[in-house]
Amino acid sequence: MDVFQHQPVMLKEVMEFLNPQPEGTYVDCTLGGGGHSMGILERTGGRCRLVGLDQDTEALEAAGKRLSVFGDRVQLVRANFRELTAVLERLGIGAVQGVFYDLGVSSHQLDTRQRGFSYQHDAPLDMRMDPDGGITAADLVNELTEKELTRLIREYGEERWAGRIAGFIARERARSPIFTTGRLAAVIKEAVPARARRTGPHPARRTFQALRIAVNDELGSLAHSLKQAVAVLAGGGRIVVLSYHSLEDRIVKETFRELAVHCKCPPGLPVCRCGVISQLDVLTSRPRVPGDKEIAGNPRARSAKLRAARKRPAVLKNVGVE
Repeated sequence: MDVFQHQPVMLKEVMEFLNPQPEGTYVDCTLGGGGHSMGILERTGGRCRLVGLDQDTEALEAAGKRLSVFGDRVQLVRANFRELTAVLERLGIGAVQGVFYDLGVSSHQLDTRQRGFSYQHDAPLDMRMDPDGGITAADLVNELTEKELTRLIREYGEERWAGRIAGFIARERARSPIFTTGRLAAVIKEAVPARARRTGPHPARRTFQALRIAVNDELGSLAHSLKQAVAVLAGGGRIVVLSYHSLEDRIVKETFRELAVHCKCPPGLPVCRCGVISQLDVLTSRPRVPGDKEIAGNPRARSAKLRAARKRPAVLKNVGVE
């Protein structure tokens, strides 16, 4: 059985907004198990070209087997999506017709104990999406100052008890370094007041999210990659993003809004002098979310938000001359 097998989130909506066409070239920036890539290829009768990116060698191997029926229509590359432009240049690919992102950690990574993503399994405190990457969650937990830990947990985890959690971690690691998910989860549970643990998600959830985001520079990579994606799109090409928490969604929303602006001149000027040319038409004024039926059948979809935009054809703008 394919360990990466899972139901791709909001597949119908992704296909609707991405609108893949035969003879087009599409980039799946978060290949995972290849579920959305399979949808793109099947939608086009296997006639489009697909480039899949992932940092995880296990994902690439599993998706490669799954997509092998499409032969040389599929090219898989081990890379972070912040390397999008460089990857396409190496492959000799110019403009593409679509770019897709399914952000966050994959179900397989969460469920693989030794990867150290989950507070539900006791394992080495790792959390690297690229197993050969640099710093681990253990490095951050044991080496950041208490103040730095507080900021990280508050900003990336949106955790109200960030200061208290950081203080408990600092006290515990002074006894001996924290190297496992189980020990960290226990420290966090002790730090969060009992009244706050009675409802809501596991008390370690937000802190683990914050560490994972920091270890993999997820927000920085996303902001860097989105503008590359828009730049490589052909006129009429589409970008579709699935995000799972507010920090990701905010970056997507603000990037789309910024690139959809057509003029920054003060109101009332007879001729535009700023030279700003709108690059995108936003297709989702509000994010699409999964329906109750999908959530019931696929709990991972619960927090998903889909945003999409279309690249505008290149136009010459009448810019005033002094």
